[in-house]
Amino acid sequence: MEEIAAEIGMKKILNIVPYTFLPYTTGGQKLIAHFNAYLGKKSELHVVGTTDNDASLVNSYTFHPLLSKSRWRYVNVFSCFKSIRLIRTKKIETVIIEHPYLGWMILFFRIFTNVKIICHTHNVESQRFRSIGKKWWRLLSYYEKIVLRHCDKIFCITEEDRDFFVHNMNILEEKCLIVPYGVNEKHPPDDKEKSKHVVCEKHQLNPDLPLLFFNGALDYQPNREALNIILNEIHPILRSKGFSCNILIAGRNLPASYKRLETYNLLNIYYAGFVEDISLYTKAADILLNPVLTGGGVKTKMIEALSLNTSVISTKTGAAGISPEDYGQKMKIVSDGDWNAFANEITKMISMAQVSTPNAFYEKYYWGNIIVNMLTRI
Repeated sequence: MEEIAAEIGMKKILNIVPYTFLPYTTGGQKLIAHFNAYLGKKSELHVVGTTDNDASLVNSYTFHPLLSKSRWRYVNVFSCFKSIRLIRTKKIETVIIEHPYLGWMILFFRIFTNVKIICHTHNVESQRFRSIGKKWWRLLSYYEKIVLRHCDKIFCITEEDRDFFVHNMNILEEKCLIVPYGVNEKHPPDDKEKSKHVVCEKHQLNPDLPLLFFNGALDYQPNREALNIILNEIHPILRSKGFSCNILIAGRNLPASYKRLETYNLLNIYYAGFVEDISLYTKAADILLNPVLTGGGVKTKMIEALSLNTSVISTKTGAAGISPEDYGQKMKIVSDGDWNAFANEITKMISMAQVSTPNAFYEKYYWGNIIVNMLTRI
């Protein structure tokens, strides 16, 4: 990889991010933060973002707060012309736009510059909104299709997304490149047991019991739906089997009606709230639970769990975008809605001898490798 990187040369790239990602609190924000951090090490990178980002967290690229915090930033022509001035001043060769929302800027970039334009998609946005019942998803689909057709390249996180763009939006296949969600780890960590003791001590849990973990923004409907499934479907089945475990839930904005899950504490289910070091909790867990039934795109928390050598059990919908050759025996997939099978896989996985995430996973998902491969293709 280092030899390839040396041959690439330092490309001049501008990345436009339409929302806050520094510091990050969601998987999508984390993707952008790490994508830029690693890209900045291999290119001359400039990032245009909103004024509420913490630029002190940047160390490998130059941050330009040219977008306001207002929702009007999505239609602000003045910000577009500021970006054009930056492109000309810095002699930018390639512009990457995160998501299609600011895709209308492409028209002005085509008129006033000669840059190559790439849209970095995180999923099929219109289909994600369709899955959670947004009535205007068709309008977004029309706009999304126009934007993607006018890009020189499209970065897709999963094969499923690329196939959708090609077959449902008639995007040229050669324009669509797979740039997966990446991880910082190059190999399995060696401190999982220590991490479990730290987390269990903090929350006064018995470290001898299996620790099951679920995390996600709990004001997001698909995540809240998954939480309800854990509480009302999966856990009762585990109890009926006499399976003892601790279940730890983490995530911001749990509705007040859940009363911080205090009524579930006697059942060994606990709410940790929003945790700063989500990697510590994921690494501490024996199994990450992902009983997701709606929402689009790859579930970044599963990739991170696998990188931290934590086993994963997921629904088929929740496992979209991850191929069996990537995870070996570290992840089990069950049919959507089959909670008996989901619970059975939990008990089987706990009883199995500890296996590690395969090396092929780290070869594919380590950010350093992803960025070098990406740069050779643009």
